[in-house]
Amino acid sequence: MASETSAPASPRTGPLHDRHVAAGARTAEFGGWTMPLEYPGGGVLKEHAAVREAVGLFDVSHLGKAVVRGPGAADLVNRTLTNDLARIAPGRAQYTLCCDDATGGVVDDLIVYLRSPEEVFAVPNAANAVEVIRRLRDAAPDGVEVVDQHTDLAVLAVQGPLVDDVLTDVGLPAGHEYMSFIDTTWRGVPVTVCRTGYTGERGYEVLPRWEDAGEVWDALLTAVTARGGLPAGLGARDTLRTEMGYALHGHELSLDITPVMAGVGWAVGWDKPQFWGRDVLVEQRAAKSGPLARGLLARDRGVLRDGLDVVRGQGAEVVGRTTSGTFSPTLRRGIALALLDRTVRLGDEVAVDVRGRLVRCEVVRPPFVRDRTRED
Repeated sequence: MASETSAPASPRTGPLHDRHVAAGARTAEFGGWTMPLEYPGGGVLKEHAAVREAVGLFDVSHLGKAVVRGPGAADLVNRTLTNDLARIAPGRAQYTLCCDDATGGVVDDLIVYLRSPEEVFAVPNAANAVEVIRRLRDAAPDGVEVVDQHTDLAVLAVQGPLVDDVLTDVGLPAGHEYMSFIDTTWRGVPVTVCRTGYTGERGYEVLPRWEDAGEVWDALLTAVTARGGLPAGLGARDTLRTEMGYALHGHELSLDITPVMAGVGWAVGWDKPQFWGRDVLVEQRAAKSGPLARGLLARDRGVLRDGLDVVRGQGAEVVGRTTSGTFSPTLRRGIALALLDRTVRLGDEVAVDVRGRLVRCEVVRPPFVRDRTRED
């Protein structure tokens, strides 16, 4: 869940950067941070398969972190962000959106952890964290503070069918319900373990302190490799999330793409009296106007990418544009996410213009592969 927009001039490095370099990882800048793309001996295809078939370990410490605390903290989050925080109890997490009040466009998508009515922990995307925090601070009443914890905590994502075995092997809690979290201590180190993820597989995100990240990573990596898994970089993370049709800010979500267009209206508390962008989004939803997010499954050979025209018919009428695209390691064919005109229906045939060559595709509803996120 990271954006490529608004990145600072010089990339930052996370608490595990030296370990990734020592392991020979190929790195790249993403969201203003230097991150591992893939590791030697694995590569994107093998890392992807490890997550689908066994278990993978990701360092996503570049993600933003902030805490909203004080009397009325939960109320502040609920009257600004889209989802209805009143639907969940303390100890649960929720996917939500920070929208622009004037346009309804998405400033960022994030996960919030409800600890109590007076404390909400938030995980925005790396490049958008400063802006989300600024907006929350501007809206905060007296007595409520919004504290930037970006480099206070690391985030380690453990994903795959054998994930519970890995957490049990190292002595971390496992088996709790989807989108629930546990604050605990591991070998004297405070950690939060939340059952969530960004791959479509059963998974957890482990949040230790920044300075403790190396010790936790080493223990998890030992257990992951013992179970036949691999460390995985952002390359596999992207192919995995695209197979699930998960939105990536800067691609499927942006200030120009609203939750209605992106197909994430399920993360909007439509009955709430107030949240940023409510009036615009309610009107757009009722009008049933604007393009909609869809999946494209290639019928021809070809790798689909983002930013390509989607055309229809003999006249090659442009009916949309891809927002993400990749080769699906699971399906062994090209897949893409796209914003398409509402006249395009599920099951229709369209084509993607790949440098002048038309690649035929079927319009489908993601995910492209089985979603096992919530399975026990």
